Amino acid sequence: MMGHSERCSDPTTFWNRNILKCEPCTKRKGYEITPNCGNGDDGSKHDVPHKRCKANTFNDGSGAYCKPCSLCPLGFTISSPCTTTTDTKCEDPRTNTVRMTLVSIIPTNQGSSLKPNEATSTPPSPKVIRDADLLWAVPLVTLVSILLVLVACLIYMKRKRGQHTVLTYSRRSSYVNSGFSPLSAPPGNNDLEEILSPNILSAPLQTVLDNLDVLEELVILLDPESQGVKNTKHLASFCSFPATWITYTYSMKESKSPLKAVLEGVTSRHPDLTVGYLAKLLKRMERNDAIAVLGKLGQDVMQV
Repeated sequence: MMGHSERCSDPTTFWNRNILKCEPCTKRKGYEITPNCGNGDDGSKHDVPHKRCKANTFNDGSGAYCKPCSLCPLGFTISSPCTTTTDTKCEDPRTNTVRMTLVSIIPTNQGSSLKPNEATSTPPSPKVIRDADLLWAVPLVTLVSILLVLVACLIYMKRKRGQHTVLTYSRRSSYVNSGFSPLSAPPGNNDLEEILSPNILSAPLQTVLDNLDVLEELVILLDPESQGVKNTKHLASFCSFPATWITYTYSMKESKSPLKAVLEGVTSRHPDLTVGYLAKLLKRMERNDAIAVLGKLGQDVMQV
């Protein structure tokens, strides 16, 4: 794992300039530590300190990184599903079923003064245990058969309705598979040429992601939700991201900037887009302050 520190070889530590030594990064439930907490040796910030655990992984705060969720053994059921902070908890349903069956089938001595709870303390014979196994096995087979029939009915109904709904849900429920319709060019604005040079307007959109200073200023300007001011949500909407994806991205705001997620999504699918395209969208949003920040890309453009 590539780190950001030359002084601290352990990526779970960072260089503390106040005490001049490497210190461990703070562990956090549901998150894993980024290399050197995202810090450089000179105090610069290269990344967020923590990133939320991915799907099917967890961190209960005892380690620096997220671990894969455990799978229940065959025959066990999930009593508590895996979350980003806790591992999967499993239980054997046969244990409770057999115990209840034994209590109900062990005969009591007729005429005896023993109470029901005292009769159950007598060790059951092997035959009783075999009968108990049969008693829980039959309902289990029946239940499995019913579930298979229900699943078959659901598959048939979904095929009959068409796969459009299923595909739409799968596409919108995940950041990795989230899609959006082809982008259309926003109306041109000759006014932009008075603010940004032609070199900046024609530079690849990836230039914004590569310049951390410009990106950080845009994040500060566009990510906050202020009444009456268009922000990253509007930009994502102009780029045809679905509303569910936008909501999900803002729910992960603590670990990753929504603006950075939008720009990464757009550039990965449309690598030919330029800074001029982003500037035109910002013009439609009436965010000239953000357009002015794009002007700081001049040095990067000259280097390219």
